[in-house]
Parts: sequence; structure tokens; C-alpha cells
Amino acid sequence: MKSEYFRIGVLTNTHGIKGEFKVYPTTEDMHRYDYLKNVFIENKAGKNYFEVESVRYFKNMVILKLSGIDDIDEALKYKGLDLYVSREDAIPLEEGEYYVSDLIGLKVMTDNGDELGEVKDILQTGANDVYVVKTPEKEVLLPSIPECILKVDLDNETVLVHIMDGLLDL
Repeated sequence: MKSEYFRIGVLTNTHGIKGEFKVYPTTEDMHRYDYLKNVFIENKAGKNYFEVESVRYFKNMVILKLSGIDDIDEALKYKGLDLYVSREDAIPLEEGEYYVSDLIGLKVMTDNGDELGEVKDILQTGANDVYVVKTPEKEVLLPSIPECILKVDLDNETVLVHIMDGLLDL
């Protein structure tokens, strides 16, 4: 099932006294914040929508200013919460790319017709992503390379894979 919203960061702390946040980015590309126009923060009261006023970077953090949050007391109400964007505001994908949240839960089928299991997680490594597949017996790691991941079908909620020699040996 496709996610309507994506978590892009965690409001780890306030920054200064004018309502800015230090955000730990949870996206692959930290500089995606340069193109951010609208975000929301969800708390017990519901979703709170904000326009992005300014973005700058300090080390591995994003310094973010949101409209309507103009002092430290207001910012403290959101400290520790997750920052989200809607699917419409997410970075567009290239051909053959998928949002991780859309892959979680897909049924994994082998090219010989067997059901292998379900995608439980995606590990992002330096070389390529790795699909973590939960089988009835164990978790299997499948590299996201064309020789292994043959087809992702979001409409039918399946992933077609080829089990390369040695991948299931243990």
C-alpha cells in the first residue's frame, strides 16, 4: 500500500530563540530541503501544516524555520517530533526508483513461481540497496541489482526476484 506521507527528518532541538529547529534529516539527500515548500508535524492534536521560511545547513543537520513558529517557546512544543511531507511534495523519482515505504510489505516471488516471503526493510549500502525479505524460516538479504530484483510491481504489490547461486545458503 502506497504511503501518503514520508518522514524526512526529526526535530531534534531548537536553534536560537526565533523559533528555528535543528533537524536530523532522514532522507537520502540532505539537500532535498532546498526545494521544500510545505511540511507537517504530527502530534497528539493531529497534523500541523507549515510553510518553510528558510533552510540552511550546519554539519550533518538542517536548520529549519517554519511559518508561524516565531519563538523558542512555540518551537519547544515540537521538539523530538518527526517532520513529514506529502507524496505530492516528495522528490520525484527516476525510472526504476521507488520510495522505501512503498516497498515494505510487498510479496516476494521467485522467477520459478515460488513465494519467498515479504519485504521487511531496505538497507542502504554504498554499492546498492539490499532488500530484507522475511521468509517462513529466516530473513534473506537480496541485493537490489538487475540480476536479482527482476521486477517491482506496485499495483500488484509484488517483487519478482531471481535467486542467484549461494544467496540462500547458510
